[in-house]
Amino acid sequence: MKKGTGTIEGEDFRRLQQLELDMLVELDRVCRKHGIRYSLVCGTLLGAVRHKGFIPWDDDIDVAMLREDYEAFRSASADLNQEICFFQDHKTDPQYLWGFGKLRRTGTTYIRPGQEKMKFKTGVYIDILPLDDIPRSTVGQKVNDFYCFFLRKTLWSRVGRSMPGTGRLEKAVYRLLSHISPEWVYQRVDKMTSRSNNKSDRPVRTLLLPSGGKEKNLYSSDKNPLKLRYGMPKQWFLEQLEFEYEGHSFYGVKDYHAYLTSRYGNYMQLPPVEKQVGKAPAAIWEF
Repeated sequence: MKKGTGTIEGEDFRRLQQLELDMLVELDRVCRKHGIRYSLVCGTLLGAVRHKGFIPWDDDIDVAMLREDYEAFRSASADLNQEICFFQDHKTDPQYLWGFGKLRRTGTTYIRPGQEKMKFKTGVYIDILPLDDIPRSTVGQKVNDFYCFFLRKTLWSRVGRSMPGTGRLEKAVYRLLSHISPEWVYQRVDKMTSRSNNKSDRPVRTLLLPSGGKEKNLYSSDKNPLKLRYGMPKQWFLEQLEFEYEGHSFYGVKDYHAYLTSRYGNYMQLPPVEKQVGKAPAAIWEF
């Protein structure tokens, strides 16, 4: 076990990636056993396509599941090898404050800056992102996006009110929002997610994360059309391919080109050399 504070880099950064990979292997085992559909997404899918593994400087793994599959995985998570990892969301850990699940690596500590006072269980993690139905109309999607932004910031307020570098006005808003209970937020979220099902033709998104269609300008000045900024076609997550990733085989979006283009633009273009540095911020870590 190694301990540290501050940035994780060098050999320790690669060790962080390997711990995450072990959890992904275990998630894949349980999903195949129980017939649960999942997809590598975000930088993890980009890494599979462009690098056949981790983007060398990427510090996390992202997996997405349509809502029905996410609920099935929560139920099947009892089958995870608890010596490797455990499933965490607000239903398994009452102190947890995010709108999506995580697998946490058993026996590790990994606390992000600003979260030292949080009471939820910590540890090296991979994100499990549920995908829920949203309105078909652009106007409805904009209203939904603002509502989700408010709910997300309400949960984040317990961190944001004391986060270093946060401005006075922003801290004041966070202090105000922190009086709203997380239970109230999750009740609102549960009401929205209850409308999701794999047979509908509605677009999907992870409700309490920024909508991915607005991230295209990370690598490009282009912008997605409005109909792709707030949600993604559900069909992307119903059809899958297997991708090589760090010597293993995992599932990802079959139409990966459309998905990655909508998110990153020219996704095969590498970022500037100065940004190709593997490091992860950590207040406290031990693994």
